[in-house]
Amino acid sequence: MSLVARIATLTQRDALTAIGIALSAAWLFLIALFWLLAPESEVSEGGLARLATVMGTILPLVLIWLAVGMARALAVLRAEAEDLRQRLTLLRDMAATRGAPPPRPVPEAVIAEDAEPLPRAPVVPRPAPRPVAEQRPQGQRPDNPPPVHVDAETLIRALNFPDGADDTPAITALRLALQDPEHARVLRAAQDVVTLLAGQDLYMDDLPPDPAPVAVWRRFAQGERGSAIAPLGGIHDPVALDIASNLLDRDEIFRDTAHHFLRHFDAMLTRHLPQMDDAQIAVLAETRSARAFMLLGRIAGTFG
Repeated sequence: MSLVARIATLTQRDALTAIGIALSAAWLFLIALFWLLAPESEVSEGGLARLATVMGTILPLVLIWLAVGMARALAVLRAEAEDLRQRLTLLRDMAATRGAPPPRPVPEAVIAEDAEPLPRAPVVPRPAPRPVAEQRPQGQRPDNPPPVHVDAETLIRALNFPDGADDTPAITALRLALQDPEHARVLRAAQDVVTLLAGQDLYMDDLPPDPAPVAVWRRFAQGERGSAIAPLGGIHDPVALDIASNLLDRDEIFRDTAHHFLRHFDAMLTRHLPQMDDAQIAVLAETRSARAFMLLGRIAGTFG
């Protein structure tokens, strides 16, 4: 049950308990008033009459608290049912988007095609694969797709993922980049990691890194390791580091997915950073995929 549902349930249960106490006090007050005001002739001293009096006093109290208990149990069941409906709705949404989390609110600013893509928005699902007939010529073997040229700007835009269903330039870039097998491996590994982190309410848009010098990125791409490239671990949010560290330690699926992503992103940097200029590297470092790389690489000790 979610925290909000638990709080609502506790509040309702407290209210029902207060009602039960008030009704019990009112009943006891009426009994006391009856004994004080009733004529002595009406107050029988017989054993059977006393038993009837005691039962007449206790039974209403039992019924009151039985009703309170049933109402509290019903409140818990309603809260659990509502929480289950919300979870089922979330699962349906995630299934409909191939495992990506439901979209978060998008700010009013809409990114232009030639702007640096850094608004606060969630990762959206991968676009549906193109029909097989469109992906390769007839007679082409499936394991030998035709080479696809992807320039640096297209790759960077794809690594940041679309900001929503209306982000046509990013969707187009992502669709184009996915046609290249090497880029597809990096992008799918990045999306898997970002989606799993989003499932823990950890969004890359909420983790702006301390920018590392472009020269450090170039040294990393050239194979240098150790303290010289430590600035690449520029995400210092303690909550994010704690969540990601716990996932790496305790979740075998996430650990395998994270290391798979780190290997492919490392290889991608080695291949493409030498052909990028400083401005392109700076934009690449701000993408959601790069933020996930900086976060997980810092925890995994990739940066020395």
